[in-house]
Amino acid sequence: MKKFYITTSIVYVNAPPHVGFALESIQADVLARYHRQKGDEVFFLTGADEHGAKIARAAEAVGKDFQLFVDEIAAKVKKLKDVLNLSWDDFIRTTDKKRHWPGAQKLWRDMAAAGDLYRRKYRGLYCVGHEAFVTEKDLIDGKCRDHQKEPEVIEEENWFFRLSKYQKKIESSIKKNKLRIIPEGRRTEVLSFIKEGLEDVSFSRPRKDLSWGISVPDDETSTMYVWCDALANYISAIGYGQQKSSPPKADPPQAEKFTKWWPADIHLIGKDILRFHALLWPAMLLSAKLPLPKNIFVHGHLTVDGQKMSKSVGNVVDPFELVAKYGIDPARYYLLREIPSGEDGDFSYKKLKERYNGDLANGLGNFAARVLTLAEKLGEIKVDLKSDVDKAVAKKIKAVQKKVDEKITEFKLHEALAEIWDLIAFGDKYVNEKKPWNASLSVNEKARTIFNLIAILDNVAAMLSPFLPETSKKITESIHWLSKNTLKIKKSAMLFPRI
Repeated sequence: MKKFYITTSIVYVNAPPHVGFALESIQADVLARYHRQKGDEVFFLTGADEHGAKIARAAEAVGKDFQLFVDEIAAKVKKLKDVLNLSWDDFIRTTDKKRHWPGAQKLWRDMAAAGDLYRRKYRGLYCVGHEAFVTEKDLIDGKCRDHQKEPEVIEEENWFFRLSKYQKKIESSIKKNKLRIIPEGRRTEVLSFIKEGLEDVSFSRPRKDLSWGISVPDDETSTMYVWCDALANYISAIGYGQQKSSPPKADPPQAEKFTKWWPADIHLIGKDILRFHALLWPAMLLSAKLPLPKNIFVHGHLTVDGQKMSKSVGNVVDPFELVAKYGIDPARYYLLREIPSGEDGDFSYKKLKERYNGDLANGLGNFAARVLTLAEKLGEIKVDLKSDVDKAVAKKIKAVQKKVDEKITEFKLHEALAEIWDLIAFGDKYVNEKKPWNASLSVNEKARTIFNLIAILDNVAAMLSPFLPETSKKITESIHWLSKNTLKIKKSAMLFPRI
């Protein structure tokens, strides 16, 4: 059995989760479910990034204790598992002193042992929004291009990480696709950035200025850089650092867990944190003599009706409200189909309604209702699995399944759904051509046609299972095989009533 380890980025809990994190979580969920369906052993990780200046300031702004503040938002993030029908296996929190801190601190010690951490006085521009030092070339009119705020001028003595040391190794790994970045445009972006030259990065903050974080090992005056802390979640969650002594004699279950799952098969992230994952994280792993992740899948950003999501504008889409109004699978479908995987996309309630009525109600829902109604009227359907299978139907199903597999592998989830809807259109055309309701047809002729329609619908449900698990289950539960050659339909309620 193959293993498949997939992670999302861990959500930054300075505010409740919005639809952007929902999109990332759903995309990762599709990949996790798809690999489970194929028989792989899957570990799907997500979590919460709970340290840093931005969170400390957000908590102070509302007069709350830091830990209480992150506890409340992390609890809300965890509720998304049920709200969006997500299948993650673990939720790691960076404030977890038992599970996460040992891994983050061991990673630091491993980098220090490699001679890659050193002290240096530094004066620079710090973007609190990114929790990172930036340069003038990163700014537009003196402001962060993402947050539209001027960075703070900070002068302090910090620990620095020798990122520059690993420039050639990272570049080589990306060019040889040992570290695969998808889509291609993001890979090109990273390689272009590397060409400009990688500089060593500040890897700590004075604890007197930032106490909300993990202490640097053997230096209580410094707090670990939030990205060093956060990126370590991908290995701390699977047992890295859970050791009794060094050289490591790990607790057997944790040691085996880390060896089993690492390296990650996919890190699924947003484009705004690509450089941290494609440059800083690989360098940290190389320093610690750990394998690199295999793939980084990068999704774009969401706008709402053409505008950037903003609290001040009042257009932030709440995933809880979205599901409450439209349902789990309609919300999943819209985000997966309308937003191109790997690209920026626009969220629109108008488009959502159009997709719902056009694709779900009139498309899948109508096709399923037609097939199941015809089959139910026929009662028990006896078929010859060798002679009753229409070759054209079998060929079409096989071709669509192949395309769906290819599109999912290429991280083109929206195109995979388009292929499934092509099979639904084929089914509609088939039923219209065969007219199994025609009174002139014999019972056997009707049964043969309906059996092929059920084969189409059953395969649609199977292919849809990673995308719309609830809908897929409803369809498959309507088809009852009484024996190897006999089936009976128990029609369920309408899948998608028009809105």
